Amino acid sequence: MNLRRMNNVFWISALFILVLVIIGAVFPLRFADVASRGLDFTTYAFGWFYLISVFFFVIFCLFLAISKYGRIKLGSDEDKPDFPFFTWVGMLFSAGFGVGLVFWGIAEPMSHFLTPPTSGVEPLTPDAARVAMRYSFFHWGVSQWSVFAIVGLAIGYFQFRKKDSALISTTLNPLIGKENKKVLRSTIDILAVIATVMGVATSLGLGILQINGGLQSVFNLPQSTMVQLVIILILLALYLTSSSTGLNRGIKYLSNLNLGLALVLLLFVFITGPSVFMLNSFTLGLGDYLQRFVEMSLRLQPYHGGTWVRDWTIFYWAWAIAWSPFVGAFIARVSRGRTIREFVLGVLIIPPLIAIIWIAVFGGAAVNFDLFQQTNIALAVDNDITSALFVTFEQLPFKLLLSLLSIFLILTFLITSADSATFVLGMLTTDGNINPPIFVKIVWGVLMAAIAAILLLSSGLEGLQTASLISALPFTVILIIMCFSLLKSLKIERKKSHPKKT
Repeated sequence: MNLRRMNNVFWISALFILVLVIIGAVFPLRFADVASRGLDFTTYAFGWFYLISVFFFVIFCLFLAISKYGRIKLGSDEDKPDFPFFTWVGMLFSAGFGVGLVFWGIAEPMSHFLTPPTSGVEPLTPDAARVAMRYSFFHWGVSQWSVFAIVGLAIGYFQFRKKDSALISTTLNPLIGKENKKVLRSTIDILAVIATVMGVATSLGLGILQINGGLQSVFNLPQSTMVQLVIILILLALYLTSSSTGLNRGIKYLSNLNLGLALVLLLFVFITGPSVFMLNSFTLGLGDYLQRFVEMSLRLQPYHGGTWVRDWTIFYWAWAIAWSPFVGAFIARVSRGRTIREFVLGVLIIPPLIAIIWIAVFGGAAVNFDLFQQTNIALAVDNDITSALFVTFEQLPFKLLLSLLSIFLILTFLITSADSATFVLGMLTTDGNINPPIFVKIVWGVLMAAIAAILLLSSGLEGLQTASLISALPFTVILIIMCFSLLKSLKIERKKSHPKKT
């Protein structure tokens, strides 16, 4: 073990997370109170900032894709993609939002179906169902992935094209210079590490809650702190084992397994469920999403009050931003050899399209059952949000098998995400080393599990949301600066390769 590779970013970040874990364990009620106040203040005071920033990221990504810079490769001109297309998509999907989509794929549309996002819409009506699908598509669509694309593009370009280290601070070189400013660079990387830990902890917590809900549905195990702690320990052992096998083995195989298993579940529910209704919901929802994209992207509630946008859209964008150092660094690592245009179109179209299809099938099935068979899935979800998937399976054949497969899928998604996160965190805290030491990955794996456990025990789902929101705020500023830094470097490269004739 080379302690010299573990720089100040590692020690300061790890110490900060460890202090949070200790405070949360010793003073859980106080920790929960502070988390609640932080959530309220951040969503109220900075919600507008999150919305404008993410809308800007979408425009910036599309600009790069259609511009003259789109032909530039993330690597040298001779580089070929490291991974086949299907494996690449599987890695994007698994690392990006696999477990979150399984959690919210039914829970979100049914929540909006019961409590519509817009005024004047009656709950549990066809109009409420239409609005629910539209907003669910929006939250899992292009906007969320534009955040990941920004970080992935910047890291991939500077790491593989410019042969620099794979650090967040490196992407700002055109603006801050390559030399000195060690304090500024360390601060940027520390913020990225903390945001990543909080974002991944949020997803771990959501997955653990859903696994507990599934175990209760299938085996009648209680939803309790003890069960959740046991799940965390099992999960920790599994993803640390996977992380020791390296990128080309554990993560690669698990990503293919995740995507394959997700497609099997998707096809089964589509075939055995209300297929035509799902197709109609997908088509109508996609049209509504495209037509009202700008309106939903910049929607706030200053005149009528209410917290719906803060509770949903702003939370999602903050969660994506907190995830972005991890997801961006990871998708950059697996995207070497692809052009900027190929990268942007692949990242902004394929995973969001898979997500929208998933929501149309699973969420569409649940909406159909409630609208036409009076199954009361929405009320069950309102009572226990972790039960959404398993309550819906009760209306389909082979419900026990579906539930078991879903629990396994959630588990493998969590392992893949946590495994990928330990790799990225190890890289960010060892000066961009693309093969970080096992010890460093173990430290981050344990700290991620610990902070997820503390957030669950102290304040549950609200604590998980707060962690993402607060940690994402300073990193949003870094993302905006990153865009201008990348654009400046691309302009310089373009001028050098196409000098003006005299």
